[in-house]
Amino acid sequence: MTWIIILLVSLVATAWAAPAELPAAPLTKSQQIPIVSLENNVNFDGSYKYSFEGGDGTRAIQEGSLKQVGQDVGESAQGSYSYVGDDGRNYAISYTADENGYRPQGDHLPQPPPIPEEIAKSLAFLATKAPTKEDLEGQYTP
Repeated sequence: MTWIIILLVSLVATAWAAPAELPAAPLTKSQQIPIVSLENNVNFDGSYKYSFEGGDGTRAIQEGSLKQVGQDVGESAQGSYSYVGDDGRNYAISYTADENGYRPQGDHLPQPPPIPEEIAKSLAFLATKAPTKEDLEGQYTP
């Protein structure tokens, strides 16, 4: 009977202490931001998956696994995250990280300038075959 009373008191205390809803106003930097959801799974084979969401709308998800490249073994991961910036805009990044490095993608990230048409044609030609001596005849060669 005592354990039932302890259980009921614990449930009432938990319900009373829980916030009714998230604050409507933006959080300041001095306020603590609650974690709304959290998942963290690590498997014996080296694979994993985690995700979280903060009370301010910040979200992140990532999953990865071990990957062998030649004689080396490393971690390969892909994921995304998003947050609301100081300017009120939503910023989102998706990425891959593996033996080729970290490769982020996002609408707000700087993009390289377009390849000029002449260079694009030259690259397309070079991709089809290696140039022969006749192809280079009449061009400057060191």
